[in-house]
Amino acid sequence: MSADVINKAFLATEEEFLSLVKNQWLHKPQIASVGACCLVGVVCSGVLYIANAGDSRAVLGRLERAIKEIKAVQLSYEHNASIESVREELHSLHPDDPHIVVLKHKVWRVKGLIQISRAIGDAYLKRAEFNREPLLARFRLPEPFNKPILKAEPTILVQKLYPEDQFLIFASDGLWEHLSNQEAVDFVRSCPRNGVARKLLKAALREAAKKREMRYSDLKKIDRGVRRHFHDDITVIVLFLDSNLVSRSSFRGPLISIKGGYGVSGNGNT
Repeated sequence: MSADVINKAFLATEEEFLSLVKNQWLHKPQIASVGACCLVGVVCSGVLYIANAGDSRAVLGRLERAIKEIKAVQLSYEHNASIESVREELHSLHPDDPHIVVLKHKVWRVKGLIQISRAIGDAYLKRAEFNREPLLARFRLPEPFNKPILKAEPTILVQKLYPEDQFLIFASDGLWEHLSNQEAVDFVRSCPRNGVARKLLKAALREAAKKREMRYSDLKKIDRGVRRHFHDDITVIVLFLDSNLVSRSSFRGPLISIKGGYGVSGNGNT
């Protein structure tokens, strides 16, 4: 296991999907506008690898023994044009394109179309051959491009795990729109492990309802397609770390204890 292995896995997945787009282009051209963020976590021999392409986020819950509290440690950062460093990266990669990022309806978007700068798929912003008819007009750019606008390469963090590292939260941006890193960590710490991811998702939906000055029960009654206007789709996975297994690098069994589960809001996740 290494960062290079993970990077190659991302790129292999990307190439397979772009091949699928090419094969389906004449029959299903809209598949060229389909993409997904990708967040990966691997624990191997006491080392944690976090790879991210898109705007999902991984957060670690770490015990601070001096104060006997569990603190949130963000392990990934989002590739979202709303972040200044991401816009700077895009400008550096596309110095001849003054419209690589556009402020549209008070939201920064890549080419005025999409907020994320990295993803698997979204072939219409990777290869010019897919940015033409019969793709829907709203995805087509007025000018040709000769190199990919979006990237599939992830940013990768590699660090050793310690006994103080208690659990990991992997979640799409829909969760982090309503809960801070520390709020999510505090929630997981205070709940029984079983089903905690689903409960965390529910906590985010309650916050979404509160912001709209409505009850959670009423929010749940809204049709899924319409509910997208009230909150983004949410996926959550919580992994609890077994420090005894993590520290035994020669152990040949599973190095991680997975409890709880996942939660999906029902809006169609990527």
